[in-house]
Amino acid sequence: MRARPERLDRLPEQYFTALLARVAAAAARDGETLVDLGRGNPDIGPPPHVIEALSATARRSDTHGYAPFAGLSALKEAIAARYRDVYGVDVDPEREVAVLPGSKTGLMEFAQVCAERGDAIVLPDPGYPDYRSAVALAAAQHVPLPLLPDARPDWDAAPRMAAALYLNYPSNPVAACAPDGVFEEALEWAHRAGAWVMHDFAYGDLVFDGRRPTSFLAVDGAREIGFELYSMSKSYGMAGWRLGFAVGNAEIVARIEDLQNHQFAGIFTAVQEAGIAALTGPQDTVEERRTLYEARRDRALARLAGHEARSEGTFFVWFRLPEGLTPERLLEEHRVAVAPGEGFGKQGRGWARLSLATADETLDRGLERLRGALGV
Repeated sequence: MRARPERLDRLPEQYFTALLARVAAAAARDGETLVDLGRGNPDIGPPPHVIEALSATARRSDTHGYAPFAGLSALKEAIAARYRDVYGVDVDPEREVAVLPGSKTGLMEFAQVCAERGDAIVLPDPGYPDYRSAVALAAAQHVPLPLLPDARPDWDAAPRMAAALYLNYPSNPVAACAPDGVFEEALEWAHRAGAWVMHDFAYGDLVFDGRRPTSFLAVDGAREIGFELYSMSKSYGMAGWRLGFAVGNAEIVARIEDLQNHQFAGIFTAVQEAGIAALTGPQDTVEERRTLYEARRDRALARLAGHEARSEGTFFVWFRLPEGLTPERLLEEHRVAVAPGEGFGKQGRGWARLSLATADETLDRGLERLRGALGV
């Protein structure tokens, strides 16, 4: 048998696969029913008109061949309209929008289309674990960029030269919205370093306390060296449908589409038509979803009162664990699962991420167990 290709051995352990395996093993053991607050899997599906659009399109006889590789023009126009109407950004739907089979695909593609082997790619610490997978697949060099207490990158720790920078606001896992001026600071650093910038906007619509969604592309000059990833998973509950967008710099969009022409044969037309229905139809469920997560956030922060915790957006709460209490102890002794902070980077050690994307009854049961474990 031939050896595994080196690119597979470069990959880190898949954080969430390993986490789910540990939680499943613990759940199988005797004891109280385990409460899983570790996984960010939206518990509320798409609105009915989106499901109907999928079903109606799938029933048509002309939609089961290969879809256009670059995606439906009407879908690109729909996301461009959302950017104009909601985020105040005008984009060219044909040149500045790529349709993706899920925004996670875009995370992987960015590294491949912007970096050569050995190039430096700068990632936030703490940050989404699969950013590191993207760097590994590209055979690039991972350079961690620590986040300060306000979730602003420590630009003094950034390298002088790099190929690419990943940003993410509202941030997974630290649940922070973009600090004032952070996008301008990122562009200033990127110009000096010769780097492309990608902003992961997956949780863009899930902001709390009266905040407004803030697109990186709304900053002057952003499209000269950067783009944004938009996901249908969080705003519309379409996580399993795998549909997202790269929006912004035309050169990056063209590179991504070129790569996808080799890797994929388009996205099922019915899924794209459902995406159009979501983006152009009634938007009340987007606000209802945001309001629900904010109410759950409020309950979680109230139960964690007295402990350092934050959630300005996303459907997560990022909280510090007291000395001696680990996620492993929470899992084994208190039968509640959270996502260990160290899995998101060195700066996450001693912290944990709690998911609000779970049924209210389950969330409340888990919060009661956390309250007991934390001694509050």
